[in-house]
Amino acid sequence: MKVNKARAFVVALIMILTGCAVFTPGTAAPPPTPYPRSRVASPDYGLEAYLWWKPEIATRDLGLIRDAGFSWVKQTFAWRDIETDKDHFDWSHADETVMLAEHFGLKLLIRLDRDPWWDRTYADGKGIASGPPKDLGHFTHFCSVIAERYKGRVGAYQVWNEPNLSREWGGNPPDPAQYTEMLRQCYLAIKAVDSSALVISAGLAPTGNGPPDAMPHVEFLQGMYAAGAASYFDLLGVNAPGFKAAPETSPSDVAANPVLGGQRFFAFRGVEDMRAIMVQHGDSDKQVAILEFGWTSDTIHKDYAWFAVDETTKADYLVRAYQYAKLHWQPWIGPMIALSLPQYDWTADNEQYWWSIIDPAYPRTVTRPAYVALKKMTK
Repeated sequence: MKVNKARAFVVALIMILTGCAVFTPGTAAPPPTPYPRSRVASPDYGLEAYLWWKPEIATRDLGLIRDAGFSWVKQTFAWRDIETDKDHFDWSHADETVMLAEHFGLKLLIRLDRDPWWDRTYADGKGIASGPPKDLGHFTHFCSVIAERYKGRVGAYQVWNEPNLSREWGGNPPDPAQYTEMLRQCYLAIKAVDSSALVISAGLAPTGNGPPDAMPHVEFLQGMYAAGAASYFDLLGVNAPGFKAAPETSPSDVAANPVLGGQRFFAFRGVEDMRAIMVQHGDSDKQVAILEFGWTSDTIHKDYAWFAVDETTKADYLVRAYQYAKLHWQPWIGPMIALSLPQYDWTADNEQYWWSIIDPAYPRTVTRPAYVALKKMTK
């Protein structure tokens, strides 16, 4: 024990003398060397897409995004699909996606998550989508490698998705301090090789549910700030599904109306509650990125049917959401990523099918009213 303490003291002393920061897990992370932080258009327009497996569909969909006058495309770069074994990388789909986005003149926002089998802490078949790795250093290395490979070619990186849900956190109770350490390490790894790339914190799932299955998003964000997260993201990521209410409806009006859900987070404008936390913590100079938003027309899945709207209303609400942000949220609103262009194999049995703005048909392109409305919308 005495030897370990002496060694730790010497290491800490060396780090201090050489200007390196000392970080002890469980404490607020120290501020890093400042990196340049550029602002994006307010609002900026984007769509989520599924470009990974079928280049012919990726080409079609990127053309649809460009032709609609949008600037951003969001695509998940699943860690497990790239680093298939430790230090063994398959870049084929990732390289193709980056190349195609460049060809169509679109800025690429990539989501980094989905731990690989070789670094997993949980068993399959338990409804768990993703989780933190056994060794966080492995994910940090992945962040560094991907940023080095695509330096200057990727506009923004989203670090994980909805870590305030247990099913996105390896089945464990959500832990904002643990997520903040992941965000810190990935941010520093990316910035060390591509300081111009934007790093966006994970979109948090709007929820009022508590542990062990979830943590309310507002509490999780407060926990992130308490752990020092402010120094380690360029834009705050939020998810903002509209549920049943029109986009202009205030969170207080939604909370007062059981038909609309009866809680503030059931409002698209719940984004304003997250913005208020940023301001409370002196972080108002940063912008907010809405990483997912939209309305569903799903009437067959009971968890979603209560807030389903028809396709014409979905189109109207999406346009009005962008218009509301343009009128009321400048200059702090940044990219707004609407849901979505679908994956090619989605059917009506998949709840994501009902959020889409076109049908998952190929080679035909079958648009829904939402795509047509978004294309006509003044940007």
